[in-house]
Amino acid sequence: MAVVISASDVKKLRDQTGAGMMDCKAALTEANGNSEEAVTILRKRGLASAAKKAGRVAKEGLIAHRLSGDHTSGILAEVNCESDFVARTPDFQQLMADVLTEIEKKGDAANDEWLKDPNGPIQQRLTPVIAKLGENMAVSRAVRYAGQGYVGQYIHPGDKVAVQVEFGGVTPAISGRPEFATLVKEVAMQIAAAMPTYVSRQAVPADVLEKERGIYRAQMENSGKPANVLDKIVEGKLGAFYEQVVLVDQLSVRQETKQTVGKLIEGVAKTLGAPVTVTRFARLKVGESQ
Repeated sequence: MAVVISASDVKKLRDQTGAGMMDCKAALTEANGNSEEAVTILRKRGLASAAKKAGRVAKEGLIAHRLSGDHTSGILAEVNCESDFVARTPDFQQLMADVLTEIEKKGDAANDEWLKDPNGPIQQRLTPVIAKLGENMAVSRAVRYAGQGYVGQYIHPGDKVAVQVEFGGVTPAISGRPEFATLVKEVAMQIAAAMPTYVSRQAVPADVLEKERGIYRAQMENSGKPANVLDKIVEGKLGAFYEQVVLVDQLSVRQETKQTVGKLIEGVAKTLGAPVTVTRFARLKVGESQ
């Protein structure tokens, strides 16, 4: 005797799994009304659906972001899909929130390997949404800062570009001052606009510097200039390189008076009476990791 599948049973399964009404009804019918078995059937079909779509490029999407109220921790995660239309749906928005929650729960162990584990919690979050919305999706990268300083964020309108920056030397008294709030915004927007690679000159790897020096020397190979003069020219060109890739050496994009970001930070630190510094930062733009 066939089991009667009620509309309320179908709705309950749909609310539980996010699958379509017809898919839920078919799964319940196949499972003879057993909701737990129906969930398993839908999950299996969801996995098959995800596998079929895995070869398609997910280069659209948004940067999911979360910042704790006390600014001791922050998370950015690039969540990709195939179209901007899907990125704006409530299901995708919920997926981003769920991804952030999983990263938050995992803490320091939320590394790239964990993020892309096909049997891990991130994939378990992705699979039913892929099945429901019909697009391939992925979490291509994530950045989490916690417990080492004051964390600030800048999210560019549209959620396609996001910056997370961490400051050291910030006391609770300083964190509430408007001068510091302005500094955080200025530095984060600087990173968004000027795209530095390193916090300081000391952070630039030695092999990167040697490569740059080699390029500059090769450019002047037949100049006939003495070695000591060439060395000075190379170091001068290296200074221009620092101005491009090192945050504190960049000219501030938000200041009418021409000063470096380093001088800007020093000036605010003097006003605050504390050795405020930028310790690390991350800039995520949708599609750059593809």
